[in-house]
Order: sequence, then C-alpha cells, then structure tokens
Amino acid sequence: MSGKTFDLDKNELVRQSFNQMDAVLQGAHYTLAQKLALTCRILFDNGHDSGLAGQITARAEKPGTYLTQRLGLGFDEIRASNLLLVNEDLEVLEGEGMANPANRFHSWLYRARPDVQCIIHTHAVHTAALSMLEIPLEISHMDNCVLYDDVAFLPEWPGVPVGNEEGELIARAIGSKRALFLAHHGLLVACGSIEESCLLAIAFERAARMQLIALSAGAIKPVKAELAREAHDWILRAQRSAVGFAYYARRCLRNNNGDCLE
Repeated sequence: MSGKTFDLDKNELVRQSFNQMDAVLQGAHYTLAQKLALTCRILFDNGHDSGLAGQITARAEKPGTYLTQRLGLGFDEIRASNLLLVNEDLEVLEGEGMANPANRFHSWLYRARPDVQCIIHTHAVHTAALSMLEIPLEISHMDNCVLYDDVAFLPEWPGVPVGNEEGELIARAIGSKRALFLAHHGLLVACGSIEESCLLAIAFERAARMQLIALSAGAIKPVKAELAREAHDWILRAQRSAVGFAYYARRCLRNNNGDCLE
C-alpha cells in the first residue's frame, strides 16, 4: 500500500533516508594513490588550476608520512605512479624528485588534527579573487551549506608558507573546522577522507564564485542557521561523499584522464 510515509515527520524521514544511504550507496574502489591522482585531475577540471601552485596530500599507512605530488608537475599531470611518499620533514621516501617546500604546513596540520586524512590547498581563481577583498566566505545557498559554520578565516597573509611559523599559524587558524579561507591566497580543506576533501574543495570554489556574482548584484541575505546546519549534516555523509566522488571520477576518466590511474 502506498502513502505509508505521508504521515511521518521530517526528522523521521531524514533518519530513514540516512539509513537507506548507508545501506545502498557505494563508492568506487580505487587505491589511495589512485584517489589522490584522481583528485588532482578532478580539481584541475573544476577550476583549481593555477600552474604549479597548490598542494594535495593524503596520509599514508606509516604514521608521519603522506603522499603528495612532485614539484614541477601540474595537477593535470599527476598519476598514481608519480606521486611521492614523504615524511614530516618532506624527505622523499619513495618516488623521484622533490615535494613542494610549501607542504611544510601540511605536516603541522596533520600533527594538530589526527582526524584529518587529506589536505587540499589551491588558488582556484574565484576563491583567489574573493580573497583579495579580505572578507570571509558567505554561505547563503543550499548547495553551499556543506561548508556552513565549517570555514575559518585567516585575514592576514603570512607570506610564502615554507616556514614553521606559517605551519603553526595555519594549524591554529583552522582549529577544528574542515576548511580555511586565506586572505590574499586561496583555500584549504582538511577532512577525514580524500573523497570528502575533494568535494568540499569543489564546493568552496563554487561558493566563492556565487558570492562574487551575488555581490555584484546587491547585498547577500543570510539563511536561517538551523536550516543551514540541517543542510550541512544532510550533505556531509560518508556514503554521499563516496558516491559524489565516484561521479566526478567517472566524469574525469571520460575526459581522457585514464592515465592518472597508472
């Protein structure tokens, strides 16, 4: 008999939806290195290209080590096979070449946040443009609520982040949040999975673009906090992140990026 859910309240429907997501939704099966390489290509295809600027890292199996891209390669050139395994001092343990010296702040953030498994830092163009205004990212649309109350703001640019001072500053500025907006610089996302970090980086750049468009038309109106938090928790589910990443991976691979899995 149909119509048996019509008398249920919203909380119960949300609970049932979460249970169904956890039971039914499945992500794609890739190795850690393949996920990281796919993330580089996905972000390149979604406006995060700025030459050799930016870093993407993921914790490796051995404590105090992580995977990252080789300095000198753009996001569109990253493959699972040319990633580097480095330690906290950025010494290369596996692979050829060197890591970006700016990765030093990643080491500080991994130490400060045991929950973080993947860090993304890019100079995506709309985020970078908005950062020049020295104003925080405003979350005022349903699609962007995955970032609601989850983006810290660093209003002063500390310069090139190759020193330990920058590592301490950035780790302190982000606190317990998933993202950080750096004035005159770009975005940083630090999450519990590669999939979640990738999706939030995409959401961040889209939110920055929407903010710039909205500001050109008038004052941005806020959304209700309770509704924004509800949307935040609705979007930010592990299984939802898994299938969202799988979608972007399929799209990326259709776009002649199959070599990234090598």
